[in-house]
Amino acid sequence: MRPMTYERRIQLLALAVGLPGSLVALILVWTGNFSSGGAWTLTFFIVVFWLGLGFSLQQRVIFSLQTLSNLLAALREEDFSMRGRGARADDAMGEVMVEVNALSETLRLQRLDALEASALLRTVLEEIDLAIFTFDQDKKLRLVNRAGAHLLGYPVERLLGFTAEELGLGACLEGEPSRMMELAFSGGSGRWGLRRGSFRQGGLPHHLIVLSDLSRTLRDEERKAWQKIIRVLGHELNNSLAPIQSVAQSLESSLVAAAKSPAVRGDSLCEGFGMGGQDGKAGNSREGKHGKRPRRRHLRRPGSIGAALDQFNSQRCRRGAGNQRRGSSWLDA
Repeated sequence: MRPMTYERRIQLLALAVGLPGSLVALILVWTGNFSSGGAWTLTFFIVVFWLGLGFSLQQRVIFSLQTLSNLLAALREEDFSMRGRGARADDAMGEVMVEVNALSETLRLQRLDALEASALLRTVLEEIDLAIFTFDQDKKLRLVNRAGAHLLGYPVERLLGFTAEELGLGACLEGEPSRMMELAFSGGSGRWGLRRGSFRQGGLPHHLIVLSDLSRTLRDEERKAWQKIIRVLGHELNNSLAPIQSVAQSLESSLVAAAKSPAVRGDSLCEGFGMGGQDGKAGNSREGKHGKRPRRRHLRRPGSIGAALDQFNSQRCRRGAGNQRRGSSWLDA
């Protein structure tokens, strides 16, 4: 025997509520001093009102339940724009509508947050300079970003559904989850840093593989190191050339003065070579200071630049003094 439906129970309950009053009214009509026509007329109105109120009560209850069912169906279909009317706290059905509307608003905010998080995740996956692959429990590719598709040399649509062995990533799903590997793909080859993890989606395990190009990182670090070395060498060369330039300017001015007046030739040359000796000593001391660092020991030379310049300076001074005496005796003669 099939169970009675909810609508039928409401209908029978509504008719049972009005049945005692209708029977009492009919008994009074037919036992009273009414004519036959009047009795039938009153009987007709009593029965019509009884049945009309019973069915009206049934439709009212069923309509409220159908409205609630439509709201819940909209929530199940992720349509959070529908709201129930008559939501108030001092009514039983109103309280139900209040809770349904609150649930709809909560689900709408959660869906909005999920969409924004998904959009952010897709943007990060597309813009990150790492190859990211996702495989299911059957080792079939389910997700790949733009860097991974570029590395494999195929569009994303053509890669989905292939196994890890077919893509050349079978070794990445085995062994240590974090290590360096030598891999070769159509989009690039070299040393790669592997990171492997696992997660669940839909209750099923999945594998996440992240590949980072270590060759590019090493090349960038090497380029930065050479830039620093060249910068230091250029700075040291500028410091070494500055005294030489100063000595050259001093010697040039001394030669010009000596060409004009033989009397100042020796003194000016001695002064110029003396400056050269001082600059040589300064350069030698600077060389010794930097030579104390381990990375500059190969720049040290045996002997003293300042001592050599002092010796050359004294010789030039003696020659200049002899030339001055011979010039004086020639003038006296």
